[in-house]
Amino acid sequence: MKGDTSAIMVCAGNSTRMGGVNKQFLPLGSSNVVGMSMSKLQSCTSIKEIIVVARSQDIPTINDIAIQLNISKLKAVTVGGSTRQDSVLNGFKLVSIDTELVTIHDGARPLVIMEDIEQSIQDARAHGGATLGVPVKDTIKIVNDNFIVDTPNRQTLYITQTPQTFKKSIYCEGLEYAKKNNLDFTDDCQLVESIGCRVFMTVGHYSNIKITTPEDIQVAENILKGGF
Repeated sequence: MKGDTSAIMVCAGNSTRMGGVNKQFLPLGSSNVVGMSMSKLQSCTSIKEIIVVARSQDIPTINDIAIQLNISKLKAVTVGGSTRQDSVLNGFKLVSIDTELVTIHDGARPLVIMEDIEQSIQDARAHGGATLGVPVKDTIKIVNDNFIVDTPNRQTLYITQTPQTFKKSIYCEGLEYAKKNNLDFTDDCQLVESIGCRVFMTVGHYSNIKITTPEDIQVAENILKGGF
């Protein structure tokens, strides 16, 4: 359905692996990381509003970038919490009452493909929850005390990306369960999995990288030059 989804974009990290440089404002393409991420959400027909969660000192800059890029779906930029879960909760509190689905996206994933966002929303509408992800290419080893203890079947392993999308009622139930049991999750899928909700894996693209270290910006620029 058109316009039944609220997007929460999380930009409240401290960029410690960037050497203190705020990765959200690093130049990328014709804009910057946060601007490109907002633009991708803006372009999705299913998304009716965008709520950005950020550090308090970054809120004015994000608002300015949104004005420059004509991000008309931006509803609010609110302050983040002490954990990712708290930050998403701050954004969730501002979601419109008539919203049916909530899609949660890392502001540091500016190369997500719009069609993949739309597909993950459609899958969440059908299954209750969905996340973008891609199959693992390498053999993964489980290591304990520097020794390999197991080798999982690679065919069952996926790299989880964002956005992660859920029916609002399911996500709300997950938040209440986590609060009641004093649980804190770094992944929104884990939050809804904790209440027994199965999450559908929507296969996306490897180009949907997360900008985490300085080298990632150059990788992102190279991906953009390749037409993604």
